[in-house]
Amino acid sequence: MTVDASHDASQEPEVRRAQEREARRAQGLVAAQEKAIALFAEVEARGLVRPGVGERETSDRIRDLANDMFGTTKHWHKRIIRSGPNTLSPYKDNPPDRVIAPDDIAFVDFGPIFEEYEADFGRTYVLGDDPDHHRLLRDLPRIFDAGRAHFAAHPDITGAQLHTEVERLVTEAGWTIGTWYTGHLVGEFPHETIDGAKAESYITPDNHTPLRRTDRAGRVCHWILELHLVDRERGFGGFYEQLLDLA
Repeated sequence: MTVDASHDASQEPEVRRAQEREARRAQGLVAAQEKAIALFAEVEARGLVRPGVGERETSDRIRDLANDMFGTTKHWHKRIIRSGPNTLSPYKDNPPDRVIAPDDIAFVDFGPIFEEYEADFGRTYVLGDDPDHHRLLRDLPRIFDAGRAHFAAHPDITGAQLHTEVERLVTEAGWTIGTWYTGHLVGEFPHETIDGAKAESYITPDNHTPLRRTDRAGRVCHWILELHLVDRERGFGGFYEQLLDLA
C-alpha cells in the first residue's frame, strides 16, 4: 500500500500550530496560578486574614492587593472569604457578612483573570490554637496531593472515579465533602460554560467521561481539584484548590 507522503506533510504545519497553541494555553494557566500563589503569599505576609475584620472588607483588601500587584480587575467567579460557621456554606450560598474572630478558621476562594487566563485558587487560614482547625489545615494539602497522585497514576480516569477516590481519602481522614463536586474545568476567560446540569464539566459522581480529553472546540481539558471539607458536628470547614493536571 502506497502512503501519500505529500498529504501527510501538508498536515504537519497545522499539527505543529495546534501543539504550539496547546503549549501556550498550558503555560498561560500555569502562569496564572503562579501569580495567584504569589498573591496569597503576600496576603499571608501582610496578615490580611485577621481577627476583627469583616469577610467583605477582607475580600476587598485582597482584591485591591491583586490590583496593586498585577493590575487584576476581573474575577471569573465571585470572591469568597468565609470564616467560622460560614465555612460550612458551599460556593452557591451567600451567608451574611461576618467579622473574623480571634480563634477562627477562615478560607479564601478567588478566581482572578491574568492576561485572559483563569486562576482558581483557594487556601485556608487558622487563627488561634484549636487542634481540630489545625488538623484540617494539615489534611487539606495532604488529601489534595493524594488525589492528584491518583489522577496521575490512572491515565483513563473519569470524573466519577476521581471523585470516589477523593471521597475515600476525605472520609478516611474523618471529614465530609461539603459540595456535590470536587473540581471543574478551567481555561481561558470566558471558558466553556460550566452548568450545574452539565456533569462532564465537573469532577462529580455523575461524570463518567475521561478527564483527559478535548472539549467541543478541540482544546485539551484542564482541571481544578477543589476540596471543601467540613465537620458539621463541630461547625466548621476548610478549603483548598488549584490546578490538578498542570504545574
